[in-house]
Amino acid sequence: MKIEERRSGILLHPTSLPGPLGIGDLGPEAYRFVDFLAESGQRLWQVLPLGPTGYGDSPYQCFSAFAGNPLLISLEGLVDAENVPHFSEDYVDYGRVIHFKLPLLRKAAESRSDGSEFATFCSENAHWLEDYALFMALKQANGGEAVWTRWHSANARPSEIETQKFWQYLFFRQWSELKRYAHSRGVKIMGDVPIYVAHDSADVWAHREFFCLDACGEPEKVAGVPPDYFSATGQLWGNPIYCWDALAQSGYRWWIERFRSSFKLFDIVRVDHFRGFEAYWEVPAGAKTAVYGHWVKGPGAALFEAVEGELGNLPIVAENLGVITPDVEAIRNRFGFSGMSILQFAFGNDPQAPDFKPHNYTRNLAAYTGTHDNDTTVGWWNSATAGDSTRTSQEIRQERDSARRYLNTDGHEIHWDFIRTLMASVAATVLFPLQDVLGLGSEARMNRPATPSNNWRWRYRKDLLTPAIRDRLKELTVVYDR
Repeated sequence: MKIEERRSGILLHPTSLPGPLGIGDLGPEAYRFVDFLAESGQRLWQVLPLGPTGYGDSPYQCFSAFAGNPLLISLEGLVDAENVPHFSEDYVDYGRVIHFKLPLLRKAAESRSDGSEFATFCSENAHWLEDYALFMALKQANGGEAVWTRWHSANARPSEIETQKFWQYLFFRQWSELKRYAHSRGVKIMGDVPIYVAHDSADVWAHREFFCLDACGEPEKVAGVPPDYFSATGQLWGNPIYCWDALAQSGYRWWIERFRSSFKLFDIVRVDHFRGFEAYWEVPAGAKTAVYGHWVKGPGAALFEAVEGELGNLPIVAENLGVITPDVEAIRNRFGFSGMSILQFAFGNDPQAPDFKPHNYTRNLAAYTGTHDNDTTVGWWNSATAGDSTRTSQEIRQERDSARRYLNTDGHEIHWDFIRTLMASVAATVLFPLQDVLGLGSEARMNRPATPSNNWRWRYRKDLLTPAIRDRLKELTVVYDR
């Protein structure tokens, strides 16, 4: 499905919203952010995956591809939060937040009265909810930390299963209300579907036949990408590889249900690492880096034929970055999926850099100043001044000079130069991380690929969304017909 209506929006994960309880949630500040989007003329809010986070607090390593993250549940109207500890306004301390918030959510679950809405939710979502609630209850029974292949107890408390179900009911109720409000303000929600799921997840635990595992349930092969812009040794993600033959024999039913669930949550879906559906980088389990992997053919168009056949037109943005072949683009074009472009990648010496320059854009494209994996635009520009270990001094100078000439700028407002350039481009959809709208530096970076800790923590302070920024963004939106 082509997405060719001109519009712009902001990338911000809900955990980055302000608030007094240590982490952004689906409460009042989320509604205020929607108001900011509407008042600044933005018509898209892009979020990262919303699932319950596990290892490294990464939204790309979740305990379920279907469930919502209980930490995003707003306590507003559920339970009184007394004796709230002092939390940083600038970052999420996940350990302290979990220790503080989950007991309050348990209190809310204990004081609930079973109603028809909860029963209906459980019935309508039983195809994933039963497995997920049992998985999480068993995880708690086994100490809460161990991967399912290391569990010793096979007994779960029925009350814990019900608690897990109730938390999902609260999450989806609050998300639906927020989404309805966004629509009332003319804002659509763009979500994110990672191609892979975590090994320590209800999906792998309950559907082992769909993954390349050994007799003990451990991955035989794992996912990653070869050496790239972010890492000289590639990225070793560690997720188990799909058993695509088994998925094909099932008619890709698991994937159909995954997309069905995603399109209930979101108006548009960004599919992360889209190229992995055509061919994926397979690394032997136990490898220390991704260098010694190799390409293996994926399901290709057959998967999307099955999904489209059941769900109809698919409003998908395909993350077609990295080593992209004509076969990858053929699949994207066949189904009319929008591609992606990152302006930060336009000025280096990579052979693909010309594709990221706006004068080479096509209309069916989602263009970004940067994504959650990039440094902020100000941070990127300053690294070109101060030095960057991934590039030589000469490469840094050449990249900075190329950007200066292309954008006709001295760089003192490089983030607004980037935003204006994308606003003026032919790309139908343009998106900016909120950090770029605010002009923040590397301290506000969301993720550093190939680093295992201190990611996904950034939060903005509510006083940063000033009327001046709102009005400037609105002016550009009007000038460039967004």
